[in-house]
Amino acid sequence: MPVAIVTGSDSGIGKATAVMLAERGFDLGITWHTDEDGARGTVSEVQDMGRRAEVRRVDLSNVSEGGRVVAELADALGGIDVLVNNAGTGSSSPFLEVSLEDWRHVLDVDLTAAFCAGQEAARRMMSGGRGGRIVNVTSVHEHVPLPGSSAYCAAKGGLGLLTKVMALELAEHGITVNAVAPGEIATPMTGQHEEDPGQNERPGIPARRPGAAREIAAAIAFLASPEASYVTGESFVVDGGLTLMAAVRNLE
Repeated sequence: MPVAIVTGSDSGIGKATAVMLAERGFDLGITWHTDEDGARGTVSEVQDMGRRAEVRRVDLSNVSEGGRVVAELADALGGIDVLVNNAGTGSSSPFLEVSLEDWRHVLDVDLTAAFCAGQEAARRMMSGGRGGRIVNVTSVHEHVPLPGSSAYCAAKGGLGLLTKVMALELAEHGITVNAVAPGEIATPMTGQHEEDPGQNERPGIPARRPGAAREIAAAIAFLASPEASYVTGESFVVDGGLTLMAAVRNLE
């Protein structure tokens, strides 16, 4: 069976992605940092579909843990075909008030740990000889700035360009590397606890609502599929038209 590892799959986008990939026949490697119950819930849903699941706790502020957990899960599951670098964090402080400690923490978790995980996954995909898929979950703030989020924007922008370099270098080995850049999604990270996004009016978004985690998972699952074998080095923005609003504002 094909194997996918999804970091931060205890809730939100990561959980939805793990479940959707299990629906499509993957065995799953699942990671969590603070929500063990959430991770166990993901494991249960994966196993209910007849797929294997391995779960590990990981603290990606220790950046080398990104590579270690990929290696450990790949060994337990018998290989790796897909890596989804989903785990992340953020901070909200004006640029002049961001401490060096907070800056480093966000870049370590969102960028450097993803680099370490991607490097380990790519090496194993190459040695396996079957190619593979790496999907890095960035943000619309890979592309547009957000006041008060200098570290987060720097990390996601860096991950977006890292995605392109990885895609260039790994294409000859049959490995595609793409980013998915979500807009506002109804998940615990945005304080919405996975409620129905249709109930939350968003006048500033053309779709008039936040997105659902499963909508992001569908984009990731496509990029992980054989149908996406000719797509690499791209950033797939899934934001309900949020980034289009810059054009509207420029006309006002």
